[in-house]
Amino acid sequence: MAKKKMNAKAEFVLFNVLYEDGSVTSNRKVPSSAVGTLDGDAPIREAIEEQDREIAERSGRPRGPIKSITRVA
Repeated sequence: MAKKKMNAKAEFVLFNVLYEDGSVTSNRKVPSSAVGTLDGDAPIREAIEEQDREIAERSGRPRGPIKSITRVA
């Protein structure tokens, strides 16, 4: 009988992001591997900033600097 392959499901943690211009994005997915590291919030901020760069490349509209990041309960 053939074995069924186990799919490694990537788990994410959701965050709301407030930008310095007052705009907000909700439920931004960050890999759980970036959360809870010894580096504090730096890996989370880096992951979201990388997503923002990719979105800006596609849309042609850059995002402003991040003011705060809040984990969704």
